[in-house]
Amino acid sequence: MTDDALRLRPATLDDSRRLLDWRNDAETRRQSKTDGVVALSDHETWLARVLESVDIRLRIAEIAGDAVGSVRADREDKRWTLSWTVAPEARGRNAGVRMVDAMIRELAAPVRAEIKPGNAASLRMAEKLGMTRIADEGGMTVWTLDP
Repeated sequence: MTDDALRLRPATLDDSRRLLDWRNDAETRRQSKTDGVVALSDHETWLARVLESVDIRLRIAEIAGDAVGSVRADREDKRWTLSWTVAPEARGRNAGVRMVDAMIRELAAPVRAEIKPGNAASLRMAEKLGMTRIADEGGMTVWTLDP
């Protein structure tokens, strides 16, 4: 394994603070469906529910042992809906494309993503990953990929 190899590992309760910090980052909030600050107690309740679900996969992406972001996949029948967050300190380093690509390979199933039209970084990521823009719904662009 090279120093710049990316790996995905399952998130745990120990990741709670890191995930909350990333979620409450101003740029992350600006690009999210809901842009309010999330309270610690609400986040901990959400994380416990996510980690217990058989229909949700939450992964932490690491490069050289450093956490660079998270990828979430929610199962909806035979398709997964993806969402991701790149850690502020990892932005602009291609970590996002690599971690979402790793999740797509892990799932080996059709995926979907909803991206705000102004989120240039995520729109570029979707294109680089070979996703197809299929619709505009509820103020979001909808992208799919059937690997």
